[in-house]
Amino acid sequence: MQTYSRVCAIVFGLMMTALCVVISVETIMRKVLNHSLAGVDELSGYAIAIGAPLCFAIAAVEQSHIRINLLHMQMPPLAKAVLNFIAAVSLAALSLYLVVFTIRTVQDTQLFGSTAQTPWMTPLIWPQSIWMIAMIAFTFSTLVLAGRAIWLALRRDVDGLLREFGPDTVEDELAAELSDLEERA
Repeated sequence: MQTYSRVCAIVFGLMMTALCVVISVETIMRKVLNHSLAGVDELSGYAIAIGAPLCFAIAAVEQSHIRINLLHMQMPPLAKAVLNFIAAVSLAALSLYLVVFTIRTVQDTQLFGSTAQTPWMTPLIWPQSIWMIAMIAFTFSTLVLAGRAIWLALRRDVDGLLREFGPDTVEDELAAELSDLEERA
């Protein structure tokens, strides 16, 4: 899954880099040539819509989403494992809902032949199809993680649920920061 996360991150990074170049060209053209490409804001919207699910996939795989673990730290191991299991399965359920919504939106767009209300009049099927692929990538990652959590729960592997799905402890975060500091030094 780390490779999967890395691929999502590279795709997101390339997309954002390309967007930055287009925005820079647009800005320079407006200032120097008094001419606009018109529609760069449209591209920005598409980039955010496509990039968000890629970032969601990365956060799910890397366990880098924000958690408030003040209460979590005080719970017994079994309660922590149950909460980790619920978190993994509910995230997968949410992603399934979102991907179904996305697919329905793309189907409606195709049915009605919708175009953007912008100067480019982009056929929305193209950016929405890429958005759908990104949403499928997010859903795939959450389903794999939920499957792993279900497997660990069926095996009653509390330690596995804690290790693979629990938030980092303060000690883990400190060790990671010290390791990063050593690499930079």
